[in-house]
Amino acid sequence: MHRSYPPRPLAAGAALATAALTLGLLAPAAHAAPPAPAPARAAAIAAASAPDIPVANVKAHLTQLQQIASANGGNRAHGRSGYKASLDYVKGKLDSAGFTTSVQQFSSSGATGYNLIADWPGGDTSRTVMAGAHLDSVTAGPGINDNGSGSAGILETALAVSRAQLKPDKHLRFAWWGAEELGMVGSRYYVNSLAGGDRSKISGYLNFDMIGSPNPGYFVYDDDATLEKIFKDYFATLSIPTEIETEGDGRSDHAPFKDAGIPVGGLFSGADYTKTSAQAQKWGGSAGQEFDACYHASCDTSANIDTTALDHDSDAIAYALWQLAAGGTTPPDPGGSYENTTDLPIPDSPAPAVTSSITVSGRTGNAPSALKVAVNIVHTYSGDLVIDLVGPSGRAYRLHNSSSDSTPNIDTTYTVNASSETSNGTWKLRIQDKGPQDTGYLNSWKLTF
Repeated sequence: MHRSYPPRPLAAGAALATAALTLGLLAPAAHAAPPAPAPARAAAIAAASAPDIPVANVKAHLTQLQQIASANGGNRAHGRSGYKASLDYVKGKLDSAGFTTSVQQFSSSGATGYNLIADWPGGDTSRTVMAGAHLDSVTAGPGINDNGSGSAGILETALAVSRAQLKPDKHLRFAWWGAEELGMVGSRYYVNSLAGGDRSKISGYLNFDMIGSPNPGYFVYDDDATLEKIFKDYFATLSIPTEIETEGDGRSDHAPFKDAGIPVGGLFSGADYTKTSAQAQKWGGSAGQEFDACYHASCDTSANIDTTALDHDSDAIAYALWQLAAGGTTPPDPGGSYENTTDLPIPDSPAPAVTSSITVSGRTGNAPSALKVAVNIVHTYSGDLVIDLVGPSGRAYRLHNSSSDSTPNIDTTYTVNASSETSNGTWKLRIQDKGPQDTGYLNSWKLTF
């Protein structure tokens, strides 16, 4: 994160943080919390469609960035060999995963800078969702939290897009910015290089700058209400209260996008402001200490990371991108069929059920008494599975019970008397693995009226 002004005095920071405390969604984990409200439960269901981002993979990228810094004078700063080596590392991963990558050059402070842009094939390019993070460090240190953490988080999310072979409705673009520490130079160059028509094609930009601070907080950008809500809903499913992000306003790569009128959002775990007692009560950690005591210092190494915060924030990135860009429901065919073809992993027991949704619209009256539900599941032990169709009313219709059937996979069309349900609304397929060891995924499912 670019430091554009001196650190805020503790008294002012405490005052703002106390005011922001009212924005906490749930009670701290150490205290008894009320049941999750309906929006949180809805978000929990939606979260099932997004993958869990393996934090071990994110940390492996940070190890690589640390090794690059160590081999290149201790930093990955603009104009230094460590930055270009970092960019080459990220680009190599993306190229191998099937992304279309491009390197954009610019000049700053007498040196050549580089932005890396990676586009996932497909999706409506007139509705592009971007996720970005700055890849450069300051010259004083390797910059593993600032901002290897954000760079690694969006890299592993991009690789998860590839692993899922995601087919989003909107176009997905990822970016790693150069020279942020000199004043958002790379991202501003990118935005200023866009024609007016191309700017209007970006429906949202999400920024991730410092997401693994060692004394972390959970801060959400409040620049756009829709994007803010997506992140707050996600953290509500984890019973983690959030606060509005104020420390980094205007200090990171979302600023050029916001200035251009593009909706922005993002996450932040704190820099050189001091954690208050109220924040420590909510999030743990040490009150009276900086969120990152190694901010812009030589000690910002791979040891300067809170794994739990990095894990939660990386998962939140995937959740937001799947929500904003990934659509798997196809339009109805002339025969009245609606299909969801987005793969959905089914976690092994004792994990909770996962849910896939189909939204039906444009029909009249109630569903038929012989609604056809075609289910295609790849699983090594079909008897482990319990499958329900959940109608728009919330009523569940059992399709498949767990049993001792050891045959793999399910490719079956069930008939359901759903005549008490309205046709229009959100229908859900709910799947839970009740047995150990065997795993699989939902390949597709279809409703035929």
